[in-house]
Amino acid sequence: MKEFFKKYKHGLFFLYMFIYFPWFHYVEKTVTTDFHEIHMPLDDMIPFMEIFIIPYLLWFVYVAAFAVIFFFKDAGEFTRLCIFLGVGMTVFLIVSTVYPNGHYLRPEVVSDENIFAPLINTLYSTDTSTNIMPSIHTYNSLGIGLAVIYSKHLKNMWIQIPSFILMVLIIMSTVFLKQHSMWDLIGAFILAFPMWLLLYSPIKIQFKEKMLSHPRSI
Repeated sequence: MKEFFKKYKHGLFFLYMFIYFPWFHYVEKTVTTDFHEIHMPLDDMIPFMEIFIIPYLLWFVYVAAFAVIFFFKDAGEFTRLCIFLGVGMTVFLIVSTVYPNGHYLRPEVVSDENIFAPLINTLYSTDTSTNIMPSIHTYNSLGIGLAVIYSKHLKNMWIQIPSFILMVLIIMSTVFLKQHSMWDLIGAFILAFPMWLLLYSPIKIQFKEKMLSHPRSI
């Protein structure tokens, strides 16, 4: 047992969920109607397309599956991914707390309209249109996509190309389902850029070297 915990001590990053979910639940319950509206004219020109519920829901599989793969493949790559995701999710929670935000973009969806409508209504009822800046669907998808691209264990076009396509479709789904404003996507990309510089770019940053030089490859 001692050897197991020593080998997989990087799994302690999963404990962050005990911070994220209660905090997220709190802002979801407290930010309901009194919020700053996030909107740009481009949002009104983007059509509502029900079929994008498929990649939107695949986000959960996308993030979880690759997190597990990195967890067992390489402690260093897993650590780098967790830092990327954790920083973004924490910034999201702070923004949601100090700057309550939301939108009014969602259309009315009739449940028997098509095969996707019930799924969309379930999504709308369980995930409010508040606390949307930056888009965590977008940010975490970028994080997983970058981790796959830079992974020394996944240098395979049959993994990297489908990963990239799914990443793009998930990001598109956030606006085609009217879950997010384009501002939310822009915010996610802006936040992801310095994290890419810090963790994945060729630039040698002391923080990166300190955090990632020691974890042992599994």
